[in-house]
Amino acid sequence: MAVQAEPMLVAGLIEVCRATIADNTDHLCALDRAIGDGDHGTNMRRGCEAVSAEGESLSSLPFPDAVEKIGLTLVMNVGGAAGPLYGTLLMEIGRELRKSEEKADFSQVLKQAIDAVARRGRAHAGDKTLLDVLYPVHAALAKRSPLGDIARKAERSANKTAAMKAMRGRAAYLGDRSIGHVDPGASSCALLTTAICRYLGEHRPQ
Repeated sequence: MAVQAEPMLVAGLIEVCRATIADNTDHLCALDRAIGDGDHGTNMRRGCEAVSAEGESLSSLPFPDAVEKIGLTLVMNVGGAAGPLYGTLLMEIGRELRKSEEKADFSQVLKQAIDAVARRGRAHAGDKTLLDVLYPVHAALAKRSPLGDIARKAERSANKTAAMKAMRGRAAYLGDRSIGHVDPGASSCALLTTAICRYLGEHRPQ
């Protein structure tokens, strides 16, 4: 899947992600209260609003530069572990796209970025984190699955974290008591993936 970008693509993606997190802030906080500090939703909303505030300038940048700057903005504005993890994901995507220019296969770019997130968080698949959504999403993307299938894969993968024992972050202190709760980071990742897939399906670059 080669990367293509339109002038309005960045602005549209920023807005759909902002709106999705705004609509689900309370839900994400409720998930986080069960196994964490209870602020994942508000942290994510703050980060998305900070990105939205820079939307005009971001939209004027080349796509790789915009993605990298969005990642940096999230690092600076999202509290907890989510900021560095989401920020690393996007900064690495931007850097890899810039290196490979328009010939990039996005599934390869995404895999390298996800691996960078795993290194940053010292986590693996099965540790009950957003990686448990990102790796299945990558696998679906690599198989050239339709966008709707990728979104459903993200949602199912997030729900599967309920059966996992947390191995990283504050939730890890709960041990077996973390079992039975969906990971909030996995949930926000699935929500964002679904929103992005829906947007791209409706505004597919020509």
